[in-house]
Amino acid sequence: MESEDDFDMHDANESGEDDFYSGRDDDAGAIPTYDDSDADDADYEFIDNDSDDSVDYVSHSHQQNYTILSEVDIRQRQEDDITRISTVLSISKVEAGILLRYYSWNVSKVHDEWFADEEKVRRSVGLLEKPVVPFPDGEMICGICFETYPYDLLHAAACGHPFCNSCWSGYISTAISDGPGCLMLRCPDPSCVAAVGQDMINALASDEDREKYSRYFIRSYVEDNRKTKWCPAPGCDYAVDFIFGSGNYDVTCRCSYSFCWNCTEEAHRPVDCDTVARWILKNSAESENMNWILANSKPCPKCKRPIEKNHGCMHMTCTPPCRFEFCWLCLGAWSEHGEVTGGYYACNRYETAKKEGTFDEEEKRREMAKLSVEKYTHYYERWATNQSSRQKALADLQQMQSVHLEKLSETQCQPESQLKFITEAWLQVRLSLG
Repeated sequence: MESEDDFDMHDANESGEDDFYSGRDDDAGAIPTYDDSDADDADYEFIDNDSDDSVDYVSHSHQQNYTILSEVDIRQRQEDDITRISTVLSISKVEAGILLRYYSWNVSKVHDEWFADEEKVRRSVGLLEKPVVPFPDGEMICGICFETYPYDLLHAAACGHPFCNSCWSGYISTAISDGPGCLMLRCPDPSCVAAVGQDMINALASDEDREKYSRYFIRSYVEDNRKTKWCPAPGCDYAVDFIFGSGNYDVTCRCSYSFCWNCTEEAHRPVDCDTVARWILKNSAESENMNWILANSKPCPKCKRPIEKNHGCMHMTCTPPCRFEFCWLCLGAWSEHGEVTGGYYACNRYETAKKEGTFDEEEKRREMAKLSVEKYTHYYERWATNQSSRQKALADLQQMQSVHLEKLSETQCQPESQLKFITEAWLQVRLSLG
């Protein structure tokens, strides 16, 4: 992204042209970055070749700090965690699955919370030790349709509240149709918090709904776990389990797509994620649309997703999976607001900060951002050209792997596995030039 004009995206922060939304300190809430200067020095070094005085690049192999997971691997890990919790806590696998799902598949957190206060955990998750009401032996009225049924046509969760099979099926089907929230399904009784486990889903739901529920269940193991993410490449079903602490977020999936695990954008080292996010935001629409976003939206304080407010009170809730609740005026957490701060339609904190000039810088930055379109266009043209060249290089690499290597293998009478060094050399040249 560099050019002969010596453009530096970070200069925009100093002038206020690219920090579109807020007047906060640059370090506040920033995405973790790493020092690329040290990383570059560690990746390559020059070695003199005494025979021909040429200079070679030598790549140092680093210990891989991530694991690529297939669907089979994910299911196996999920089953292992459920079995481990079930064994240690002496509960059923269904209850273990509900417990892990509630704590985002964090095994150690489940252990800590359970042994600290088992009763509190059971109450929060909905794992009741004994029924609230006794399950009937004879006929009973269904609490939803109010029809009378014999006990063999009724089902109940751990709480004991009886409902007919037909009403259960409709209740479960509606919840599954609404999305992944069905994984935290509770008893239909409004006053009950008993969890509905996968055993009842399998017994009462249709084949189609069972399949949907199973897909939600396995996806939750990746999407709710902070250490795993799906590969963002279109059509790729692999997930990545990441080990924190290395400082290098570059990941290459088995599908050959390379991306940054921290922000899931294409690998962008040595540019930091925050700069890439701002650049992508600028590229996502025409300048007029971008100016409209700047003037009419604010970022979620947690995930930075732009949010438009067109009516209602100042209590905002970000869309899933973030769901962060905040004040529209001061962008502070809503848990810190109430009647004392002005209620739902005002914010004393914002008014006080505005009088002190806290938000003057924000307004200034927004105005300067609107005037930066010409400068943006200048650098966008150069970036687009570079991106086009990169896509051409990747297409050439794919053609070389699928066509030329096969021909070379036949010509040299060597298996393609013995010619992998050609692909590695190609990638090495691309890295040194790109």
